[in-house]
Amino acid sequence: MIIRSKAPLRLGLAGGGTDVSPYSDEFGGCVLNATINMYSYCTIEETNNGNITFEAIDRNEKYETNIKSYIELDGLLDLHKGVYNRIVKDFNRGEPLPTFKMTTFSEAPAGSGLGSSSTMVVAILNAYVEWLKLPLGEYDIANLAYKIERIDIGLSGGKQDQYAATFGGFNFMEFYEKDRVIVNPLRIKNWIKNELEHRMLLFYTGTSRDSAKIIDEQVKNTTKKVDKSIEGMHELKKNALIMKEAVLKGDFELFTECLGNGWNAKKKTASVISNPLIEEIYEEAIKNGAKAGKISGAGGGGFMMFVIDPLKRIQIKKALKKYEGNVMEFSFSDKGIEAWTLNDK
Repeated sequence: MIIRSKAPLRLGLAGGGTDVSPYSDEFGGCVLNATINMYSYCTIEETNNGNITFEAIDRNEKYETNIKSYIELDGLLDLHKGVYNRIVKDFNRGEPLPTFKMTTFSEAPAGSGLGSSSTMVVAILNAYVEWLKLPLGEYDIANLAYKIERIDIGLSGGKQDQYAATFGGFNFMEFYEKDRVIVNPLRIKNWIKNELEHRMLLFYTGTSRDSAKIIDEQVKNTTKKVDKSIEGMHELKKNALIMKEAVLKGDFELFTECLGNGWNAKKKTASVISNPLIEEIYEEAIKNGAKAGKISGAGGGGFMMFVIDPLKRIQIKKALKKYEGNVMEFSFSDKGIEAWTLNDK
């Protein structure tokens, strides 16, 4: 038997960072995001060789062990190990699972700012849900993915990525204390989505970043009540509310203004959000027809998104060729996690 799953990556349009504790616990956070047609994939193949095998073919990493109920986290494929450990603990009474091989890959590199790590956890978790017929709904899967990544594995970060990958589409998310999350799916008209795709340009800077370090600084600043950082968070939250209205109404001028305001507010929350290369790329894009831009995700590198004059797309793409990164074409995806079973090869 073969089980496959896929989960979509996301663009963080507004409010990113306000989904991170302790800010979300104390003040409440809100985020606007949208999934795109880039995915993380997982395949589980049942075996009878007595071993458990994890392989990430995009990272050229592989781990194999004999059957056991707990696999130590040691830095090699910890996402895979962490999900396995939680499944065994919560759903198999601490007993090892039947032997299998798991193969994964993502269409975005780690540190891209598209939520690739969390999306991979969701894809892996949903493959187990399909295989073992676990009684988990969308909120259950997203919340469990969050706990695995943030608590079990100990990776710093927020909550939006797990929920975006699980639910899919355009969502306005609210985050409160005690890990309470409300996902509000937005019904965006097709002409608005088409126009947004036409007006947006996604550029990979060619450099990944360690989002945990950036988020740790944001957490530190919030905990210590650093006025500038908290002010930036408040602005991000307010901006997400305004952008939601802009997207629903198709007010592209307001959308553009919100994206620019969000970038300026984001840079207040931590000193490592931007750097000279990011600023140079930003200015080059603006000079050639972009109207606003921001980093997708925590910051420091990965993907940048720009709102542009659609008729200057080619000009902007040519101008950005001088940098090592590349423009990525994308479209919005309405679907969240999907899984299916093949009974034979």
